[in-house]
Amino acid sequence: MTKEKIVSIEDRIPKLKQARKKKANRRLVFYLTIFFFLISIIVYLQSPLSDVKTINVSGNSFLPDKEIIEQSGIKKDTNIWTIDKEDIIHKLRRNPLINTVSVETKLPWTVEIQVVEHKRIGYIKKDNQYHPILSNGLVFSDSKKDMAGDAPLLVGFQDEKALVEMSKELSKLPVNIFNLISELHWTPSDKNKNAITLYMTDGFMVESSIRNFAEKMSVYPSIVTQLDPTVEGIIHIGVGAYFEPFNKELTDDEKLMNENVE
Repeated sequence: MTKEKIVSIEDRIPKLKQARKKKANRRLVFYLTIFFFLISIIVYLQSPLSDVKTINVSGNSFLPDKEIIEQSGIKKDTNIWTIDKEDIIHKLRRNPLINTVSVETKLPWTVEIQVVEHKRIGYIKKDNQYHPILSNGLVFSDSKKDMAGDAPLLVGFQDEKALVEMSKELSKLPVNIFNLISELHWTPSDKNKNAITLYMTDGFMVESSIRNFAEKMSVYPSIVTQLDPTVEGIIHIGVGAYFEPFNKELTDDEKLMNENVE
């Protein structure tokens, strides 16, 4: 029989001690790593390394970056971890020029502010200066001597309520119809306080009403395609729609067209 190797307890004790020591060392390294990691986080949070260094603003055309940043309350020494996004959005939404806001933080020290301003839907002339009108009816204080040509001129809107309602309706128009409007006059009468007259870039005049204006104007392109562009007149768009030439003598085709659009 082969002799079995017998290991005494005295021989195993050093190996057991060495194994325990290695395990204890690994545990110590793990705890020290966690400790120094937490210390580094605390140091980072309390040091200028976590302060905001870059603030990017996008989507603005009326408001300058500086004004938006000031209204947000964010400063270059603001700790990025203390930024309250909802509070910043609430502050910026107080500005009547701003429609929507989004705020994002990007580590290590960048804040992104994206705004959507109310759309410019027209101009109004005051003291020989043209002031933009926004989709919420606000007349922007910034003025120019000449119109940019990207929106119609609104004339005669002395009533603020009428201007606000008109602005909302214009903002609903499809671009192809909106771009055809050159001037829009408020022409109230005893019969219709909301009456308006439009001068179109294609040469036609339109008589309509502020109420549900965007919905009513949806038929304009189809009406124009039925008209002779050489015959000037007024397109009446209300409950129904019909064309009235300045020259009252209608051709048979025009009479038939009027019957079709009524």
